[in-house]
Amino acid sequence: MDQGTRDEVLRRLAEAVGSVTVAHPTRVAIDGPPAAGKTTLADELAAVLRAQGRDVIRATIDDFLFPRPQRYPRGEYSAEGCYHDTHDYDALNRVLLDPLGPGGDRRFQYAVYDRTTDTVQSPPVTTAPADAVLVFDGVFLMRPELIDRWDLRVFVSTALEKTVDRAVIRERQVSSRAEVERRWRERYIPSQQLYFAAVRPTDHVDVIVHNDEPEQPVWEARTH
Repeated sequence: MDQGTRDEVLRRLAEAVGSVTVAHPTRVAIDGPPAAGKTTLADELAAVLRAQGRDVIRATIDDFLFPRPQRYPRGEYSAEGCYHDTHDYDALNRVLLDPLGPGGDRRFQYAVYDRTTDTVQSPPVTTAPADAVLVFDGVFLMRPELIDRWDLRVFVSTALEKTVDRAVIRERQVSSRAEVERRWRERYIPSQQLYFAAVRPTDHVDVIVHNDEPEQPVWEARTH
């Protein structure tokens, strides 16, 4: 394992992206628990890649949710519901990952759902350059439905208890501490435990970024 600055881990990740040799856009997964720092890392990596002249498609699992009535058949705090009922993987593969993959026509949509209005959406279809990079963050990205769609797999690892504290800070404007803690302890953390038991995601990734201290991350490259 290596430890260094934030800039160093981003440079290493950009080098890993650059080392991927495929004849279609490079599809990068940034997996990890809620509040681990996936979105921040993905945004920063996208900025580094753009500064290097790469055409970057930035997308997130949060734009591939099912509408709210479909997400909570088992209850709002169900960990099983979080794992099994939340995301529209068929749509994600159909409109984004497969078009950018081998044999795809590179005509993609970056979302199918609008979180702010809880409605299905259909943004314009865009054609990606063959050398584009998709930087995609989200939970559960090493699931069987998605595992073969990635060209580079990154897992952002953080102690689950630390994610609770981060979530309380992140959501303090919209939710009370009690609400956030209940959501994390009853739904999100147990759903991650289900995911680890079912999939063992860190066994399948290329890079693990240990993000307990974001300004001094530790990272390790994995070989398979």
